[in-house]
Amino acid sequence: MGKDISGAERTPEARRAFTKALLRDLQALERMLRRGMFETGVRRIGLEQEMFFVNEGWRPAPVALEVLERLSGPYTTELALFNFEANLEPLELGGACFGRLRARVDEVLAEVRAAAGEVDARVVLTGILPTLVKSDLSLDNITPKARYYALNEALMEARSGEPQRLHIEGSDELLIQHDSVMLEACNTSCQVHLQVEPDEFAAVYNAAQLAAGPVLAAAVNSPLLFGRQLWSETRIALFQQSVDTRRGQVHMRELAPRVRFGDAWVERSVTELFQEDLARFRILLTMEVDEDPLEVLAAGGVPKLAALQLNNSTVYRWNRPCYGVGDGRPHLRIECRFLPSGPSVLDEVANAALWVGAVLGIVGRHGDVAAAIDFEEAKANFLAAARSPLRAGFHWLDGEAHSARELLVSELIPLAREGLAAAGVDGGDAEACLEVVRQRVERGRTGARWMIESLARMRDKGTRAEQMAALTAATVRRQEEGAPVHEWPLAELRDAGGWRLNYARVEQFMTTSLFTVHEDELVSMVAFLMDRKQIRHVLVEDDDHNLVGLVSYRSVLRLMADGYDPATDDPPPVKRIMERDPVKVRPDTPTLEAIDLMRRHKVSCLPVVDGGKLVGIVSERDFLPVAYELLEERLGERG
Repeated sequence: MGKDISGAERTPEARRAFTKALLRDLQALERMLRRGMFETGVRRIGLEQEMFFVNEGWRPAPVALEVLERLSGPYTTELALFNFEANLEPLELGGACFGRLRARVDEVLAEVRAAAGEVDARVVLTGILPTLVKSDLSLDNITPKARYYALNEALMEARSGEPQRLHIEGSDELLIQHDSVMLEACNTSCQVHLQVEPDEFAAVYNAAQLAAGPVLAAAVNSPLLFGRQLWSETRIALFQQSVDTRRGQVHMRELAPRVRFGDAWVERSVTELFQEDLARFRILLTMEVDEDPLEVLAAGGVPKLAALQLNNSTVYRWNRPCYGVGDGRPHLRIECRFLPSGPSVLDEVANAALWVGAVLGIVGRHGDVAAAIDFEEAKANFLAAARSPLRAGFHWLDGEAHSARELLVSELIPLAREGLAAAGVDGGDAEACLEVVRQRVERGRTGARWMIESLARMRDKGTRAEQMAALTAATVRRQEEGAPVHEWPLAELRDAGGWRLNYARVEQFMTTSLFTVHEDELVSMVAFLMDRKQIRHVLVEDDDHNLVGLVSYRSVLRLMADGYDPATDDPPPVKRIMERDPVKVRPDTPTLEAIDLMRRHKVSCLPVVDGGKLVGIVSERDFLPVAYELLEERLGERG
């Protein structure tokens, strides 16, 4: 998405022109492959480091443009103003390359942290920021650049205006709708690139697909989204659904998601993947292409293949094929996109070494794995790793099923060691990385596991918002110290930094598990809920979850005082006693403003609505922690 597509149109004429350019790019690519024009004899690695910015309350800070103004170098914006990216210069694979890679990432992060500090922000490396809430994903936080607006409009157009539906089940369940591409901004990753030669592409790409499951199992770092505990690497499900252009179909037609693992092994060439993407997916974005690649080739030049690269950026394979030109020579790369950002720089570089080494080790020992294992088993391994990584069972080349830990320690890490050694990587440099992975796996302490164990330790302490803030704060501090995650002490509630930072907005502590009724239901149902669930307010919603009223216990008492006898009288419907159009707030309403509303209107609860839809409730009881902390502060001030 780094392409400048400002002014690009998605009219039928623009689509046809872009499709023509894309087809010519494919022709040019095939011609270049036949002529042997691609760089060979050298193997390089690269890394893209994505990150979040947070404020003093450990919540998303939309400061990317201010930070970018203070920097020069390999930096760029991302979809949301609280995201950022650094594109590191490629390194030749060999010698102490991973040590140099780690030093360069540390250097880049030091620069970004210093710039962020000037605008009162901190940097977090994590797959999904624990403190994110849904209101952070409004278009107010989209980076104001043409390409991001174009992407949002194109995705919404492809869905005919239907909202994005997100449904993920893990220990908890998340079921929400969203009306923009901003769900994608929940994800940050550490993307690793490996340069490959055309003749070996099929075998190396297939090895990358096979290695994806066990490598991901060792690297998971994203178990939480909006306070819900879901998959160990929730990014996999979230990213697929956040940019999904499929809609419900009457017939059982197979439609591929734009974020995908793939459907088959590569047989011969990289062109199979580009052709498959063009055949399966409609053009999402267009741009004016002023280059005819076939004419460039005829003149002895190297084409940019700009149309191919733009289209490739809108189909999100977890192992993505890439075309590039460096120093006038075209090359091919495989981009590993499934690794999350964090937990530490050392963990990220260790994950990169594991992936690169495992891919090369598999090819070195087994050649092309396509004939040795069914593609669906590799795909199942990947999904199992995202859901329950080190507890998963993986199918492997020997036809047997192995536990994740056994496969990683006994097979994949040794294969990675072989692959790195064959590539000329210094043995000490390789071992420093692979030992980090081995200890992480043997101790069972991935980044995701550290978060879950930290939450368990904080159970029954503080609110969910405080716990999410504590996780984020502890992550930042431990990252800055540099130790790998298997050595991190667990997060504690006190890491959150105090109550004022964690009760800023209503959504941080509202109740979202609601007991509601329909206005045509009986009042006796309201009385039943109040009695059995020990609640004093019942919300009334329609079939589309729009708020239509509220019933308080006082309303029920007034009904009794007016002469209603439940022993002899038929119970009236809820609409007879409910309060229509109650005082309400939005999820992003400041806490003190909500308290003032309750005081001025003399109400004891506030329904929380978003776009008319009922999403929660806050009551006097929910504000007690705020009142208690304020009282403690006042007493402390008086000595």
